[in-house]
Amino acid sequence: MDVYEDTPAGTIIGAVTAQDLDASGSPVRYSIDWKSDLDSYFDIDPVEGTISTNELLDRESIAQHNISVVATKLNSPVLTSRVAVTVHVLDINEFPPELASPYETFVCENAKQGQVIQTFSAKDQDLPSAGQQFSFKAVKEDGKNKNFTVRDFGNNTAGIVTKRGGFRRRLQELYLLLVVIEDNGYPPKSSTGTLSIRVCGCESNGSVLSCSAEAIFLPVGLSTGALIAILLCIVILLVIVVLYVGLRRQKKKETLMSSKEDIRDNVIHYDDEGGGEEDTHAFDMGTLRNPKAVNENMFRRDVKPELKLKSARAPISQDSADIRDFINQRLKDHDTDNSAPPYDSLATYAYEGDGSIAESLSSIETRAVEPEEDYEYLNEWGPRFKTLAGIFGDHSETQSDSTTTENTH
Repeated sequence: MDVYEDTPAGTIIGAVTAQDLDASGSPVRYSIDWKSDLDSYFDIDPVEGTISTNELLDRESIAQHNISVVATKLNSPVLTSRVAVTVHVLDINEFPPELASPYETFVCENAKQGQVIQTFSAKDQDLPSAGQQFSFKAVKEDGKNKNFTVRDFGNNTAGIVTKRGGFRRRLQELYLLLVVIEDNGYPPKSSTGTLSIRVCGCESNGSVLSCSAEAIFLPVGLSTGALIAILLCIVILLVIVVLYVGLRRQKKKETLMSSKEDIRDNVIHYDDEGGGEEDTHAFDMGTLRNPKAVNENMFRRDVKPELKLKSARAPISQDSADIRDFINQRLKDHDTDNSAPPYDSLATYAYEGDGSIAESLSSIETRAVEPEEDYEYLNEWGPRFKTLAGIFGDHSETQSDSTTTENTH
């Protein structure tokens, strides 16, 4: 008897029959020897003799069961007969078929219509593989494909057939063909495989020359090795340029760092609130001057300078020179002075000038006993000195009255 694996329990797989040879024709009862079916995989009808499955069968566990069926006379139980029953567990079709291998398929640009360009087959993981039959066909949804089709040879193989000629890599380099593969198992299984077809350049006899995309764009006579050599030259040139730029930047950086000995380029940062006069000891402001112009005999700018230069300078007459002429002369002297620093400086001139008819109005140099002075000339200076003339005029009259009184006493 044969039964497929995973058959539902209670399925009848066959029957046995026995008869009484005596004239009385006693009824017969059937049973399974428990020693031959310890796991109770099967059950038998005692009257009809039909055998059914009692559990799910697994071919991978037990592929064949050998049981013993006993037939007994109903009116004489001591009279029995035995028969061996073999149950074959058939493999159910669990795996779909697939392509036997990943095929590398190509078609020549000069291929003709109806030409078989590739033969392929299929495989199935189900057993037995020797008795399986495969069928091949193109996907129905791929009916619009006007380039290739599938031809089933009926011997578990098929071929890819061109539907037209004149393929061009410039237009399309790769084609995909969908193939449906079906087996004859129970229940039948099918799958869809994909075949990649690459367009290649071939000779007249069908020998492949080149299938790479680079051959489309390379001129005639330029091989792959030549292209690689050109690329290597370009890479070497780029590396040389990068190294040259890096060296230039490093040299420029070293040039900037070489000036660190010049203290004028340094910036000193103080992270404190300041210490008054103590800050003067932290940094000598005199170092900010041009080192070449620093001289022990450098003139001070807060006092009236003394002319000690080799070049003869005309002395400025304080009696006749005007302030503007004095300042212009000083500026000219400083502009032509070779010992002066080449940067902006501040020169203070404590010279008030002369030539004023009012002379000095300061009372610092006034003597303790001053003679009487007539301030009537203030009235001649104009409206600007009117108030001053009034003040000094009253003072003069008061002083005269006081003197007269003292003389009287």
